[in-house]
Amino acid sequence: MHHAAQFGTALGISCLEHQPDDSHTNLGWDDTLGALVSRPVATENGSIAVGVRLQDLSIVAVVDGAMASATPLHGMTIADTMEAVRSIVAARGLDPARYTLNRHYEIPRHRVDDGGTFDTSATAAFIELDTWYRTAARELEHVTRQNRGASEVRTWPHHFDIATLIEVGRDRFTGAGLSPGDDSYSEPYFYVNATPQPALARVGAPLAGGGVWHTREWIGAVLPGSRLTSVPAAQQDQVRAFLDSAIAACRALVGG
Repeated sequence: MHHAAQFGTALGISCLEHQPDDSHTNLGWDDTLGALVSRPVATENGSIAVGVRLQDLSIVAVVDGAMASATPLHGMTIADTMEAVRSIVAARGLDPARYTLNRHYEIPRHRVDDGGTFDTSATAAFIELDTWYRTAARELEHVTRQNRGASEVRTWPHHFDIATLIEVGRDRFTGAGLSPGDDSYSEPYFYVNATPQPALARVGAPLAGGGVWHTREWIGAVLPGSRLTSVPAAQQDQVRAFLDSAIAACRALVGG
């Protein structure tokens, strides 16, 4: 899924003005499509965006805000997908030669890098990840409504986390998001961090919702997926309680 998302990011890298904060590369959650979608690129024939639908791992083309096509990736290689996307953007009047997967960051290596095909046979796993991103997008939108100075909710293609950044003061921030899993936790987890990083001795405020403080290599509040209640109806309240308490704690740590 991380590799599939790069096809949406590639449109931003290839066709949008590059921004100092790399925001031209990030993706937004489209709840109607269940997809992570690039920022739109204007053409003579209207706008086009490219994204990945998580539940079935399909590349979607969004024309003038509406889905125009979906290309299932099962059995396709990166090269196959590149040709498919180039045909899509060419049909909207863009030069297909401009579309490239060249990027200035690295992501974890996968067999598709060596010519392997995308495999969506583990259906339940894709459905579960769709649920995580869908839930995170909803809860992080709540965060942006509750916190003045919060950025839009976006997915960043290098770490593949979906997040918002809250400006607390000059050069002081707290970030809230969801990671699908990484070197710190081999499972999805919600997190809230503070910039500049606070001194370890100042960390320890109680966290709601079963959250804990992470202090190895980086400092922040986390709610690993394994700590969520097994009662689906109660999970939203738990996540929201964690985020609200962790943001308040991290604001205090950076003087906000």
